[in-house]
Amino acid sequence: MTWEQRVGQVRLHGFTDRQAAFLVTVMLHAGVCVGRQYCVFAGIPHGRKVCDFFESLVTRGYATARPCGHPRARLFHIHHKPLYRAVGETDNRYRRPTTLPRAVERLMVLDAVLAERDRTWLATEQEKLTYFTLTYRMPRQDLPSLTFRADDAETVRYFPDKLPIALDPDGRTHLFLYLLTQDVPIDFRGFLERHAELLRALPAWTLRLLVPPHKRDAIPLYEAAFFEQVASPLRPSLVEDLRWFFHARRQPPGGADERYDQAVRGFGAPRFQALYRAWLERGEPVLDATMSATLADAIARETGRLECHVLPHRYGQLLPLVGTA
Repeated sequence: MTWEQRVGQVRLHGFTDRQAAFLVTVMLHAGVCVGRQYCVFAGIPHGRKVCDFFESLVTRGYATARPCGHPRARLFHIHHKPLYRAVGETDNRYRRPTTLPRAVERLMVLDAVLAERDRTWLATEQEKLTYFTLTYRMPRQDLPSLTFRADDAETVRYFPDKLPIALDPDGRTHLFLYLLTQDVPIDFRGFLERHAELLRALPAWTLRLLVPPHKRDAIPLYEAAFFEQVASPLRPSLVEDLRWFFHARRQPPGGADERYDQAVRGFGAPRFQALYRAWLERGEPVLDATMSATLADAIARETGRLECHVLPHRYGQLLPLVGTA
């Protein structure tokens, strides 16, 4: 469905154009929102119109109001199944209840989307799949994915991080979001490895690190991880040693093996741990790609870059105890 079609379908539930557009944005990107976000979207001050809008959502059973840490703060969860059906997302995970820390993380992502309303946002797995396979002729195996196995069944989830991707009006630059929630960039390295092949295929890209104010001290670690993981090609001889070690690590030797013991010590750094997890998922192309200078060249030409954006709002008042968010 197009954006206009989604807004039109939600409008049929008795909402104005502005209200419908806001609800579509919330359902696609977060499932939760707070009053100030509607004020930003609508360009209006907090007042009776805002209160009436949210009260009607709760009264009609379209949303649930959840009290937060601050006595006057309320977080609204949009969960009405017919609304999600109207935007073609009947089974969207945002309909399901979630923990308060996770909900606050989604608010952070929604704030980032609302701050860039002049861009076209790709929110769902299908939107991203369709765009990159049709526009850039990307084979599916080169797109970010995770494979989930249970018994004899295998399910591949594309763009499993479920973070929105924006297209610049010029049609060239692509904006990827990543929300910093941990003090150390272990998961961030995995995100970079999943997206590396896609980034190599794009003419220009920006990775925007969304940093909650209380996590700003972690920025240098994330910057270092970024340049090490994607902008430092490996020598072919090192890659061959790494290839041997990954195969050996999957089936470790039973007795003493000096080469294996040396490799364990030599390849214990976080970069190699992230590469190993990616190799288990996607195989030899992961190692072959580490020799490519494409991403390093893009960063040098500034057609590829990392931005660290400290979020302007403080979210602690929404939590009784600040956890992951």
